[in-house]
Amino acid sequence: MYVTLYSTYVYQPARSIRGPQSALTDFLASQNISAARIRADAQARREAAAAANPESNTPAAEQPEQAGEEEDGSDDVVSGTSAAAAARRARDQKRRKQEEAIEKIKKSKAYKKRKRFLNSDEEDDDSLALALFNEKMTPLPGQMANCEMCGKRFTVTPYSRSGPEGGLLCNPCGQKLAKDEDANKKQKKKRVPAPKGGMGRRKIQSRILDGTYDIGAKPLVTLCIETLAKNIHLADDIGDLPLPVIDRIARLLSKTRLLNSRTLDLFLQPHHDDLKVYDAAKLNSDDFIKIFQLIPRLKKLKLRNAIQFTDRVMQYLTSRNMSLESIYLHGANLLTEDVWAEFLTQKGVHLKELQVYYTDKHVSDKTIDTVSNMCPNLTRLKICHNQEVSDEGIMFIAKLNKLEHVGLQLMKKTTTDPYIHVVQNIGRQLQTFSIRKVSDVDDRLLDAIHENCVSLSKLRITDSEFMTDAGFARLFRGWKNKPLSFLDLQKCRHVDAANPRSNEHMVGLCSQGFEALMEHSGTGLRYLNIHACRNIPRHTFEKVFANDKTYPQLRYLEISFCENITDFIVGCIFRSCPNVKEVNVFGCMKVKDVRVPRGKLLVGVPNAVGMRIEGVDDASD
Repeated sequence: MYVTLYSTYVYQPARSIRGPQSALTDFLASQNISAARIRADAQARREAAAAANPESNTPAAEQPEQAGEEEDGSDDVVSGTSAAAAARRARDQKRRKQEEAIEKIKKSKAYKKRKRFLNSDEEDDDSLALALFNEKMTPLPGQMANCEMCGKRFTVTPYSRSGPEGGLLCNPCGQKLAKDEDANKKQKKKRVPAPKGGMGRRKIQSRILDGTYDIGAKPLVTLCIETLAKNIHLADDIGDLPLPVIDRIARLLSKTRLLNSRTLDLFLQPHHDDLKVYDAAKLNSDDFIKIFQLIPRLKKLKLRNAIQFTDRVMQYLTSRNMSLESIYLHGANLLTEDVWAEFLTQKGVHLKELQVYYTDKHVSDKTIDTVSNMCPNLTRLKICHNQEVSDEGIMFIAKLNKLEHVGLQLMKKTTTDPYIHVVQNIGRQLQTFSIRKVSDVDDRLLDAIHENCVSLSKLRITDSEFMTDAGFARLFRGWKNKPLSFLDLQKCRHVDAANPRSNEHMVGLCSQGFEALMEHSGTGLRYLNIHACRNIPRHTFEKVFANDKTYPQLRYLEISFCENITDFIVGCIFRSCPNVKEVNVFGCMKVKDVRVPRGKLLVGVPNAVGMRIEGVDDASD
């Protein structure tokens, strides 16, 4: 007779589910035979034997279990003895296999590598081998395991996460742990302080290129202004702050595009006579009219990006009992020529400053003629990015006898004669003379400036293709004018697409002109721009910035795209200009590794660094 025993799962109310179990274990359980019962029966037999033979010297507790088992001939005792012996053999066999496995692990390469990496002692060999053994006992995908966190049984997959103590986690617990780790990472990132006072590298370099970067800690006033700008939506009134502070707040709001119809009201104080709006792109015509309604004593008005400054606004301004002395309009393309003429005719007598930018076609030669006739007290005139003013309009400027500051950037081609006419008539009192993109103007203008201008502090002539090195030398040599503080001669150079290196006639600012201007104005210059004057040779730079030359007033130097600039020349510049703050060397490919003095800025180094923010070396090194 054959009896087949199947493996089953046994549920015990007092314990959790176990299984699967062997056939022998199931049989013993069905007969109510357990290890606890066997131990209880053996103890009872020892106590009974001790009570029956009190003269025995052997304590009952020390009597061997086998003797009691031999005295009892019942079937239960035989069965219990056999089960206990089988359990002991199973435990011994499992222990031997574990020891063999551990010894095998100690001989493996993985164990030796781990031991060499951890530099463990001989006492830790067993624990290290046991740890590797437990790692090998980790359930494989497809097997069952208990979750380390919740204790539930689940099927192991290749994506099962490990718990904090090395066990495996079920899918819900694994997702929860992943969310907690992500939250901790975000908190750690927020806690890391940003370098350089809260600014990253890109922001610092952006501020350097904008010219707004200051070395060192920010002043308390700057921090307060930035805090106010960030929370401007909570402000109801800025109070009686000083005008420079109000101006800085307006600049910061314009930079962040926060100036609108609501925030504009913060700056409309009836007792003020000066208003500067640096970004009026979000303002409409009614907002501009509100300015003239709330500030009746307005004298100086500056509006940038004034797109909605229309004819209706200008007509309202003309009808008001208001005498503007300075008006600065940028981007007011909707103003027509007739409205300009009406305003200048009725209000021009009070004007002292007129600056117009990006007006395209609505400010023409006729408008300049009206200015020359109706604005006799005008001292500053600036017209930039204009498409209508020509040589005829420039000739009208010579009628303004009180003009001290002239700035022109015209889109039409202009010739030399109109500028000579202006310089000859009003050159004596001129303090600023700025003309941009005058490609056809020649040396005759330089000679006229040399003869007639004696009060200039700012001179700008850019993009000239006909002025020569000899003309610049004649301008500065023996010039009765005081040393200039601002000089911009960028792109005064020879232009020939076919042969750019050939410059037989020495067109543009070259050796003699550069030496002459530094001899005349070097001691007073604060700003010098010779961008792209590529015909200045190397030996001229070395001579101008030699050891015995000093330029104490120079703060800003633009020498980008001057091909002969080297590391040695930049070092000479830092030595000869002790107070220089910024030197631009974009496109100077020979500048590679310069020792920048402490507190100086070298912008545009053509390498991976890109720019040196603050040097650490002494200027004397």
